[in-house]
Amino acid sequence: MADRLTGGDSSLLRRINAAVTLRALRAGHAVTLTQLVGDTGLSRPTVEGVIEGLVETGLVAEVEQPQQGTQPGPGRRGRPARWFRFRAEAGHILGIEIGVHDLRIILADLTGEVVGSHCRTVDETIDAEERLAAVRSVVAEVLRKAGVSRDSLWAVGVGTPGIVDRDGTVQLGTAMPGWTGLDLGARLRRSFRCPVMIENDANLAAIAEHWQGAAVGADDVVFVMAGLSPGAGSLINGRLHRGYGGAAGEIGALHLLGQEVTPERLLSTTGKPLNPLDEAAVARVLRLAREGDEVAQVAMDRFLTRLVQSVAALVLAIDPQLVVVGGWAAGLDGVLDPLRERLAQFTLRAPEVALAALGSEVVAMGALRVALDQVEEQLFAVNPPADPAPATAAAPARA
Repeated sequence: MADRLTGGDSSLLRRINAAVTLRALRAGHAVTLTQLVGDTGLSRPTVEGVIEGLVETGLVAEVEQPQQGTQPGPGRRGRPARWFRFRAEAGHILGIEIGVHDLRIILADLTGEVVGSHCRTVDETIDAEERLAAVRSVVAEVLRKAGVSRDSLWAVGVGTPGIVDRDGTVQLGTAMPGWTGLDLGARLRRSFRCPVMIENDANLAAIAEHWQGAAVGADDVVFVMAGLSPGAGSLINGRLHRGYGGAAGEIGALHLLGQEVTPERLLSTTGKPLNPLDEAAVARVLRLAREGDEVAQVAMDRFLTRLVQSVAALVLAIDPQLVVVGGWAAGLDGVLDPLRERLAQFTLRAPEVALAALGSEVVAMGALRVALDQVEEQLFAVNPPADPAPATAAAPARA
């Protein structure tokens, strides 16, 4: 183990030992010094030194001996064991979804345990400045209700519709006014003293379902965000596939191959393109189809057929184990059986198909997972981070 290494950079050795000890502490509840020695494989003096430093940073606290099952048995003597725990409350993370109709915020501690959330409805026609102002307002409200200081934030993940590059600029975002070309990353980083990661909403949904939803245990996954312009997020070997410019999975653009398969035409019940094409109009077609209207049922069948063809193109390219369906199409009656049947028809090896498990919070949960990944990089970094967490984030919480 690390404490048996000799020579080299002693500061590097200390950072390795600290990372090993933090991982052991963060994995569970309070543990004794002796347990840490066994779990890490480090020597007792090394663990004692590491713990002393972590207590000083505020990331670890010494706690009283737990009451159950810890009393010494007959004949046991010596000093009482010292118990320590990871202070998950030493910092916080945010997962944010900036949607067309809703803004959703999830606040969690350094282990990803949710401590607060809020959703606010917004008008789809508001401009970018109004939408960003609303985001800042909702964040402030969530922090205030949870009694959490903005300075305690270690990382923020943000999900948005559109093609997002690695710097957080929305290269193409037609769903919201003023979104195309918006440097969303730069705008939001002005509001936080911590790393801010911007990602496409379908990509984050795939991450969330892999973390806590229908795709747990499946490393090759396609998540389909089935809306007016469907998008998809893909995991290959458990890692997000964004593509060179962040445009991987934009299956909604496949209608450009033939104007006759645009959503406006597919969902029409009048023979003319659906106008306006919005969620209210689509909801009406859905309602009529459920009520048995034959024309609406034909329209929905056309739309589902096109959706399956779009998904099939991605399935043929990636060969995933699992396709997870989210968005409003996940609520369609009997959507899974047609998807399974048609994917079997259009693909060489049909994947498993499942409905999304995380519902309306899926994008914000994916954003939270991305923020948590950033936190873990900071906590377990062996080399000093270029952009460390705020100094105040590790300060002991007030009693």
